[in-house]
Amino acid sequence: MFGIPFLPIIIFLFVVLIAAGVFTVKQQTAAIIERFGKFHSIRQSGLHFKIPLIDKISGRLSLKIQQLDVIVETKTKDDVFVKLKVSVQFKVIKEKVYDAFYKLDYPHDQITSYVFDVVRAEVPKMKLDDVFERKDDIAIAVKGELNDAMMDYGYDIIKTLVTDIDPDEQVKEAMNRINASEREKIAAQYEGDAQRILIVEKAKAEAESKRLQGQGIADQRREIARGLEESVDVLNNVGINSQEASALIVVTQHYDTLQSIGEHTGSNLILLPNSPQAGSDMLNNMIASFTASNQIGEAMKVQNAAKGITNKKSSSKRNPDTEI
Repeated sequence: MFGIPFLPIIIFLFVVLIAAGVFTVKQQTAAIIERFGKFHSIRQSGLHFKIPLIDKISGRLSLKIQQLDVIVETKTKDDVFVKLKVSVQFKVIKEKVYDAFYKLDYPHDQITSYVFDVVRAEVPKMKLDDVFERKDDIAIAVKGELNDAMMDYGYDIIKTLVTDIDPDEQVKEAMNRINASEREKIAAQYEGDAQRILIVEKAKAEAESKRLQGQGIADQRREIARGLEESVDVLNNVGINSQEASALIVVTQHYDTLQSIGEHTGSNLILLPNSPQAGSDMLNNMIASFTASNQIGEAMKVQNAAKGITNKKSSSKRNPDTEI
């Protein structure tokens, strides 16, 4: 019988044992090695060797920053139920991998419990509006409480964020109605201010228009008067007296007016005296008006002069020193 070749078998078993003892650890990861069920060592990233059948990789912990999102439902000071989403960013402290692996079995559950405890202690002290305004204060309170509690277990709380505040649906509808009403009020105020400005500017424009219109009419009348004066002077130079010249000008303007009205086909019906005597009548009425006005003016001057003399005599009697 042929002998069994034990050397290849021994070499094969040795290679298998060596291969079983070699392992690698990824970057930002820590491996916990136990020997016969007892903690032996912590291996960081790289190539490592353990004794086969004696040493065992009990677990691996990630040293990267992790995030845990916790949704907490609680009640505010003004009795409004609200849901807060708190995001906790944490990592395992590299020097405390032993504590993180052996002291806590479920670290996520532990962190969630602390978040619930802090949020339900802080939010009931605030009104709903204050919860939105002071969400950073809530996040700081959660971070402070978690740091004090989780540091002993090998976890470092990097940051806590209140990423969402979700009140009851009816409360959100009420808040939207309040916001819409407030905006409508502001819009109405702006519209009122705009209308007031338009009215003021329109009044200013009308006042300026009337001022310019009055100035134009005054200029027009001034030019008409100057033209009449020149016309009377021309007629006087050819031997026509002032009264005859005025009558001639009035009659001429009268017929010019009738001609101007007749040239516009769209003009309304206007009844005017058109006999030759009409111009003379208008002139006589105008002269009578001027004469009466002059007489009234002269009478008022005489009356004012008489009152002035009476007042001087009265003051002289009261003050005899003025006669010296």
